[in-house]
Amino acid sequence: MRIITGKYKGRHFDIPRSFKARPTTDFAKENIFNVLTQYIDFEGAEALDLFSGTGSITLELLSRGCSRVVSIELDRDHHRFICDCLNKLVSQGDGSFVTSAISQKNRPPVTPLRADVFRYIKSCKQQFDFIFADPPYALKELPTIPSLIFERGLLKDGGIFVFEHGKDNDFSHDPHFVEHRCYGSVNFSIFRTTEPSGE
Repeated sequence: MRIITGKYKGRHFDIPRSFKARPTTDFAKENIFNVLTQYIDFEGAEALDLFSGTGSITLELLSRGCSRVVSIELDRDHHRFICDCLNKLVSQGDGSFVTSAISQKNRPPVTPLRADVFRYIKSCKQQFDFIFADPPYALKELPTIPSLIFERGLLKDGGIFVFEHGKDNDFSHDPHFVEHRCYGSVNFSIFRTTEPSGE
């Protein structure tokens, strides 16, 4: 797993073979981020990464200059791996992403939470400029996720939501749908809240 661009460009992380997580391929990740440059400037953006898995997207968002990234992953081992990767990037080396010992003043702009995505969505009171979700393709609740995002108002005006899903899902009739991109076996649907002013 590698970071495509930004201040941590080229950094590699070895994913344990025992992991169940299916990280977004580097090819698909690079292509979808190229598309997203039409929609959003990541520098200074506030982002949310749902079903973080290996943390590939979280690391990419951090590298691209997001001012804050919230990463949600329920699996204990995957969450620990994300924390380890983040600690290596920011040279904390003290488990600060796992414990609350680090002071708010010195906390890096990433919050990796071990939590259930659906409970987080229902309780979240924050809004984000960008949201990425990559649930397991076989997840039975997968088709409901876009509507949950917009019902709970998690995106700011003009905010972008990217949803990675299987080939059998079609969200083109969703009122917030913008476009669909496919790279090999990886499918992305892009959604937006409202047209940004001036467009």
